Amino acid sequence: MTSLKSIGQIGIPAKDINRAILFYKDLLELPLLFNTDTMAFFDCDGIRLMLSLPEKEQFTNASSVLYFQVDDITASYSQMKEKGVSFIDKPHVVAKMDSTETWMVFFNDTEGNTHALTSEVEV
Repeated sequence: MTSLKSIGQIGIPAKDINRAILFYKDLLELPLLFNTDTMAFFDCDGIRLMLSLPEKEQFTNASSVLYFQVDDITASYSQMKEKGVSFIDKPHVVAKMDSTETWMVFFNDTEGNTHALTSEVEV
């Protein structure tokens, strides 16, 4: 039996590939590995994000929520908001375990996908 090891790539649907490239490269500051007319590949700390124009109708729906880990969620939120990222809410505590709080804030990309910033904070 084959066992799964790790996630090597995550696909994110795009309606306008050039607009999506600018969002992920300029606003999220992810390194662009390479792109074609219909796809773009970014590095997110060893996991490859693939933006693509859907080849079939079944792939046109929004993707799964990506949770981007950050060290300082308040600073990251402020910096990204200044750049024009559209946030759904403000950073808030979603869970507390012992002396650690888990904080999140959700945002939309230019293609209708919802993602989040998350941070573990010692209290």
